Amino acid sequence: MYLSDKPESAPNGGAPVILEGIVRKKCISATYNRLHVLLAPHVLFTKNDALYVAAVTIEREGQRPREEKVGLFKLDGLVGLQLDDRDFVTSSVYEPEDERFVSSKLMAVEA
Repeated sequence: MYLSDKPESAPNGGAPVILEGIVRKKCISATYNRLHVLLAPHVLFTKNDALYVAAVTIEREGQRPREEKVGLFKLDGLVGLQLDDRDFVTSSVYEPEDERFVSSKLMAVEA
């Protein structure tokens, strides 16, 4: 084993933040497609060897969305991920058996 001066990046990028948000039912804030978003993470899952989060958008650029829906966000695209102090409740539009992620769930909120 060799020691290196280079710090290694955290495994899976922001996955620990997402996992904590799911377990504690806390919102997460990030930048996605150059827009600031506040998300309620419901599921962390894999798709095509990449990590994704299924989340309800609470705010986009400080505005509430017109309709509540579960969106899929590639974890690599969420920049500056941080746990927010706002709590969330499991959304009524969240379907735990959704075929998009049911077979590859890593962690999900309890309904």
